[in-house]
Amino acid sequence: MEGKLSAVAKSLKPSPIQELSLLAQRCNAINLAEGFPDFPAPLRIKHAAIQAINSDFNQYAHVQGICDHVANKMKHIHGLDVDPATDIVICCGQTEAFAATMFAIINPGDEVILFDPSFETYDTCITMAGGVPVYVSLEPPCWTLDADKLMKSFTSRTKAIVLNSPHNPTGKVFTQDELEIIAGACRTWDSLAVTDEVYEHIIYDNEKHISLAKLPGMQRRTIITSSLSKTFSVTGWRIGWAIAPSCIASAIRNIHVKLTDSAPAPFQEAALTALTSSPEYFETLKNDYLKKRDFIVELLESVGFDFKFKPKGSFFLFVKLPDSCTLSDVEFVEKLIKQAGVVAVPGRGFFHQVAEKSQTAVCYQDRYIRFAYCKSNATLNAAAQKIKRLFNKGFSADC
Repeated sequence: MEGKLSAVAKSLKPSPIQELSLLAQRCNAINLAEGFPDFPAPLRIKHAAIQAINSDFNQYAHVQGICDHVANKMKHIHGLDVDPATDIVICCGQTEAFAATMFAIINPGDEVILFDPSFETYDTCITMAGGVPVYVSLEPPCWTLDADKLMKSFTSRTKAIVLNSPHNPTGKVFTQDELEIIAGACRTWDSLAVTDEVYEHIIYDNEKHISLAKLPGMQRRTIITSSLSKTFSVTGWRIGWAIAPSCIASAIRNIHVKLTDSAPAPFQEAALTALTSSPEYFETLKNDYLKKRDFIVELLESVGFDFKFKPKGSFFLFVKLPDSCTLSDVEFVEKLIKQAGVVAVPGRGFFHQVAEKSQTAVCYQDRYIRFAYCKSNATLNAAAQKIKRLFNKGFSADC
């Protein structure tokens, strides 16, 4: 029956991150692979969801009640005026918002610029929409943006650029100067920008999240995608949104309705409570994740990893294997699972320029590991004990 599959279906491969999560379940291993919190969501928003279900908010929710709250958030945090009636589309998570955006703006052959490394779903959505991903490498170890590389990647076929900041997998936060470069290129080439801002509240070391739409001339050419998932530890609720100029938002909304009809009604109601959380909630969230970041950095340093860059945002650690380790990223993760019972993600899956590797790229694309530290302190402590025990047994020498 494989012959009955479409070319698109045949081209898609299972997500390695989800496969590793399933492996963690089967092996009863500690899952530091997939970016979902294993601690409880805030009690008040869980109560709001339960109340919504008990109040029979259980049918299609075409009147997207949280748009006013999303618009207020954009005004309060970013100073952006957004019309809740025309400019916001509530979707089934950021992933659907991004996919629907690609279907709304991409024609066959349009080019979309991605920064490499990048999250696995972006290029898939682009190619499914008929677009062509064009990759611009960020420069390790601090994942800096090379302005010349970026400018040379724009052509008359460039429809859009994708910006994820704070960035998955590296934890990079794009600087004001880098954002100015990106915005300037978009204005010069009359290109759109699609942003993924799901980690905007998880940011450290006095860094600030700046939405690209805030820069001069950019709100009218930017589609912002985000969600509740990471900020409120509800990755299974699937409540996200796209914010765009009204004509683009209308197209995204039409595609969303054809794909999923509406986002889950009771969780839309609970989102009203989430989006009115106090400033103290966001400060506590940031501080809690900062402690988790520092904990896992100290753990890995103690067993031989050398950190030239610590994540400035998100809840991922993208770390290079020690120079003394001769294993590849895949071999290291396999050994970590089998001998320590801890699951991480090989970094190579986030790099995409395989056919165009430079000599430098050959040296580093199979040398990075991603750890997710959006886990309870008990989980992180248990993982730390297992990793230390493994290295104490001579794992480093085995490398």
